Amino acid sequence: MKKLAVIALGGNALLRSDQSGTIEEQERNTTDTLENLVFLIKEGYNLILSHGNGPQVGNILMRNDAGEETYNIPQMPLDICVADSQGGIGYMIERMLRNVLNKHGIKKDIVTLVSEVIVDKNDPAFKNPTKRVGKIYNKEQADKLAKEKGWIFKEEIKETSRGWRRVVPSPKPIGIMNEKVIETLAKQGTIVIAAGGGGIPVYIDENNNVRPKEAVIDKDLASALMGILVSADEFYILTDVPYVYINYKKPDEKAIEFLNRADTLKYMDNGMFGEGNMAPKIRACLQFIEQGGKKSVITEAFKLEDKKYGTKITMEYED
Repeated sequence: MKKLAVIALGGNALLRSDQSGTIEEQERNTTDTLENLVFLIKEGYNLILSHGNGPQVGNILMRNDAGEETYNIPQMPLDICVADSQGGIGYMIERMLRNVLNKHGIKKDIVTLVSEVIVDKNDPAFKNPTKRVGKIYNKEQADKLAKEKGWIFKEEIKETSRGWRRVVPSPKPIGIMNEKVIETLAKQGTIVIAAGGGGIPVYIDENNNVRPKEAVIDKDLASALMGILVSADEFYILTDVPYVYINYKKPDEKAIEFLNRADTLKYMDNGMFGEGNMAPKIRACLQFIEQGGKKSVITEAFKLEDKKYGTKITMEYED
């Protein structure tokens, strides 16, 4: 029986912080990342891929602004922008992966699914929007948009810029549309790209209709949920560090190769994992193993094949 793995592409998998974001850069980064998945396919794994979309959906939102300001083109809501990013990024990953597999003489069907992810419309996150999206505005622009569109803004202070930025809720994912389609395709050997950018946030109303929500969902939590729903064996988060660290960037920094659930929770309680970076990934990994997954791994894409690298999280330490 083949193993099924969900792999969340993140960090520098698609776009790196020192790059301008051209399609040539993104295609090159994507190809380099996908090369590291070939060994899993050769070892007999079936794969489901997810991906981040932060920079890309940010660019879509800025194009929205430019179109409205210059040509009076109505802005598209955030759910449409997430769907746009899923289609574009999914197409890029699919095409690059086809070329990588062709290089290695591997024949596989690959499909990209625009994915709606279900949230609770009463999730407490909707009362406390924290996720920053789009460009930085000055105070006058932010006040005008808040009045006209009902957007919420928070002050943004960086080394190179200062102003006001829109914030939206980040609710917890509770379901994924077409989960059985994803599972069936993946277990038949098709590589499935789904839940990109955490998915398009939707909720089910009292008439059982699907409605959008102006929000963004954490990619790793949505990917972990997808792994649970399709009964995946393993869950991988590919980021920009080779290990999970305790005392990160301190003199007594230490890489952790293996973690069980109890020690992971202890480190979480002691504040060892930053809320802005590693803590959400750890929570996603815990969610996956607590609900039946055999193993979660956090590592760099380029270290994946070298099994000396990466932090493996399981319910109990393995002998």
